[in-house]
Amino acid sequence: MDKKYSDIKKSSILGIIGNLFLLIIKGIISFISGSMAMLADTFNSASDVISSYITYIGNKISSQKADEDHNLGHGKAEYIYSMLISIIMFLLSFSVIKSSLISLITQEKFKFSYWLIIVCIITIAVKLFLFLYTNKVSKKYNNILIKANSKDHFNDCIITSSNLISCLLSQVGIYFVDALLGIAIGFWIALNAIKIFIESYNVLMDKSLDEQKKEEVLSVIKEYPEILKVNHFNSTPIGYQYQVSFTIFVDGNLSTFASHDIANKLEKEIDKKFPEIYLTVIHVNPIKVKNSSK
Repeated sequence: MDKKYSDIKKSSILGIIGNLFLLIIKGIISFISGSMAMLADTFNSASDVISSYITYIGNKISSQKADEDHNLGHGKAEYIYSMLISIIMFLLSFSVIKSSLISLITQEKFKFSYWLIIVCIITIAVKLFLFLYTNKVSKKYNNILIKANSKDHFNDCIITSSNLISCLLSQVGIYFVDALLGIAIGFWIALNAIKIFIESYNVLMDKSLDEQKKEEVLSVIKEYPEILKVNHFNSTPIGYQYQVSFTIFVDGNLSTFASHDIANKLEKEIDKKFPEIYLTVIHVNPIKVKNSSK
């Protein structure tokens, strides 16, 4: 677990450093050139810096162990902070879209500079590295904060590639593409913000385990011939994992030790087979069985 939070911490720090560097060079070049697409990309880098910092703070809090006030740990901090990231991204998208629309209506032209192309190439290289690194960490730990950052890094590669195209088109007198790309970037940011918000909201509202995974757990339970019936299956998200609880019915003639031994074995098997399940709580109920022997 410590290795997990150490890797996520490293990812967020790399994100802060990389995005801060890109924010500075993009801000300077967008100010000099007047490019709305580059300005939109600058706003996007600003949100990335904030997102990476929030990831760092969220990871620090969620890594704290369970205590008397938080018996199941602080895992949901990941989703609270990822929701905050989505709100910041959504607000920034409005500013980007507004500025780009004004540029499109007034038909503003930006001053071409080879620095625009250089900044685009540097951005693509930095973002591609950050995407590959964070995507690896995201897949390893299934962490929503790093997953959100990883998606954002990949999106930025596509966005900046579009900026590069608009710079090249300006060389042949096509300027309106710059403003259109600024608008597209704004909507792209908003769309990703909504996706992150919904995913975080679902966890904070205790959305249950998906139906397919539930069926997989039930299929494991059915492999135990001593378990005659199962009901009251519930699941609650705890950070990126779940707590599941259910009631099993066994032959009432079994001893207390024997019936609870079945539950203990089942708990261990579920924990082993399903890494997304943090805790399994099984309640054992006796049921009357005709012609059963002790």
